[in-house]
Amino acid sequence: MLNPIDTTAVIRDGGAVGHYPGQIHQAVGWWLGACLIVTMKTSRLAVAHDGHPVSVGFADRLSRGAINAEHYACHVRHLGQQPEAELLAAANAFEAPAARVSTGAANGTDTVRIRLYTPHGTLLDEANGLAAIRDLIDRDRVPIPVNTQAKGTIESWPPTSADGTRP
Repeated sequence: MLNPIDTTAVIRDGGAVGHYPGQIHQAVGWWLGACLIVTMKTSRLAVAHDGHPVSVGFADRLSRGAINAEHYACHVRHLGQQPEAELLAAANAFEAPAARVSTGAANGTDTVRIRLYTPHGTLLDEANGLAAIRDLIDRDRVPIPVNTQAKGTIESWPPTSADGTRP
């Protein structure tokens, strides 16, 4: 692993939490996206963020990790800036797990929180996937694509119209 993290300190509370930069970096988003897809054995994911520039970067990396997870050819619906309730409603309609990235600033330090949800809208915990994700990262077994045909797609949701606006 090129840039390790303290997984016990960071992979917790339903996903990942840490000071940025420092405890957490954007590759963690990629790792979580790929590991979530493999752990949930799914080919769909809904992703949103709170609009903070740091969150946007982490959400992008998480989405890219998800579409590159082994043979799953994951289809990511990226909802952009959305509150948790909207993300979970979309994930439920899409029948997919979900991830939401938020960033809070205090005393000049950004704290990034990535929350991971099951397809039923339940926050991940030790029993339903978080321990498995932490273990994959600990053992440097973050999933990678098996071939180019296995790469998934990222779609802005809702889709934009021809003039670039969203309905």
